[in-house]
Amino acid sequence: MTMKFRIDMHVHSKYSGDTDAEPEEEIIRAIRLGLQGIVFTEHYSYAASEHAEGLKEKYHDSILVLRGVEFSTAEGHCLIFGVDTDKLSIKYALVKDVVSIVTLYGGVVVPSHPYRGGNSLGDKIHDLAGIAAVEGYNGCNMHAFNVRAIEAARALNLPFTGGSDAHAANEVGSCYTEFADGVTSDNFVGLLKRGNYMGVDTRRVSRWIF
Repeated sequence: MTMKFRIDMHVHSKYSGDTDAEPEEEIIRAIRLGLQGIVFTEHYSYAASEHAEGLKEKYHDSILVLRGVEFSTAEGHCLIFGVDTDKLSIKYALVKDVVSIVTLYGGVVVPSHPYRGGNSLGDKIHDLAGIAAVEGYNGCNMHAFNVRAIEAARALNLPFTGGSDAHAANEVGSCYTEFADGVTSDNFVGLLKRGNYMGVDTRRVSRWIF
């Protein structure tokens, strides 16, 4: 089946607190690259991506604009989609508890850049039940870190996503996720659970596909 719906699953703007990137410029960049979707995953807080709601309406004829959060668990960062994490009692909780609670409320958890070091889960993902996928291609990672993440996803029989981890408009789209199905705001989380997608890295002609 031909992959067709391309979404940058990991984008930060000035509302993450560690960049001055304008979200609208990042959306325009994604459109120019021919992406069909972009997900703002601001740090720590779901409310930080509230800006996406107005932009979703403004650009609804050109691109799908979605929201998530890059969440800090006690052990490292995860991308969370489908729930408002600000309404859950999970701040800095153990990652296993975060996965359990997010899943209970209908969302999904994807460990982000697991082998980067620092705020990453590393090999803990091998003992982490309930995650939907692993972030395989991260645009801010060294290639070796991405390789380890994809190898871990394969070992766990899980799909892997791709996202630029952009902190500037010109970084958007360096990595993205290709879905086999058309994605909407309503089916996004369901498709993540289904697993019919894969990460892509555009930074090499070969795309480093495994």
